[in-house]
Amino acid sequence: MKNIPYATLNNGVKMPMMGFGVVLIEGGSCEKSVLDAIEVGYRHIDTAQAYHNEEAVGTAL
Repeated sequence: MKNIPYATLNNGVKMPMMGFGVVLIEGGSCEKSVLDAIEVGYRHIDTAQAYHNEEAVGTAL
C-alpha cells in the first residue's frame, strides 16, 4: 500500500487516510479480516463500540 496519504493528528501522530472498516463483520470473520488487512499493509482500522465486534478486532490486533 504505497503512496497512501496521511493526516497529521493534533498530537503529531500521522494516520493513514485509507482505513479498513469493520462495521458489518462479525466474530471469527472479523478477526480473520483484520489479520488479513494488517498482513497486506493496513495500519488504520476503522472501528467503533457500536459495531459490537471489539473483541474480535482486539484479538486480531
